[in-house]
Amino acid sequence: MIKDIRFSACENSSFVKTKRMSYTQQGRAKVWDMVEVHDSVAILIYHTEKKAFVLVKQFRPPVFLKNDDGFTHELCAGIVDKECSLEQIAKEEVDEECGYNIPLEKIERISSFYTSVGFAGSKQNLYYCEVDESMKEHDGGGIEVEEIEVVYLDVDEAEAFVLDESKAKTPGMMYAMMWWFQTRSKK
Repeated sequence: MIKDIRFSACENSSFVKTKRMSYTQQGRAKVWDMVEVHDSVAILIYHTEKKAFVLVKQFRPPVFLKNDDGFTHELCAGIVDKECSLEQIAKEEVDEECGYNIPLEKIERISSFYTSVGFAGSKQNLYYCEVDESMKEHDGGGIEVEEIEVVYLDVDEAEAFVLDESKAKTPGMMYAMMWWFQTRSKK
């Protein structure tokens, strides 16, 4: 349960830096306010035995401001905040959030794209992997203060889920599932 909500100015953050950009475009002076944030990785995980996607459900305060619930269904994901390969970060996130130990060579790159282009312009690097119960090492749930629920979405329910506007979800997850249905479900 979420309670005791308070707001304050964000004056010093390791994750978000506010900036104002002044520039000239076609002879006209312009100003744009933005935030500088880390890029990220996101991983579409398909559980071969359950025939389900492995998603995470978690509370997101900015979403709470829009829908009074704040819980989102997302791909397993994390920020790029250390010096190692994106695949290594993806592997670590799958372990931390979902509890699966994925061999590095089994993590497949799908694509990358920019998110929040109007105010952040961060790049998300999208990956895919498959898991089964032999790879499960713990329950997942994230680290430290994260409270992440692992959710299994049956592949037969995924297309309807993507179109269900009553469930908060990310466009990256929707794109990844469309990619899967176009490239993997036909195999």
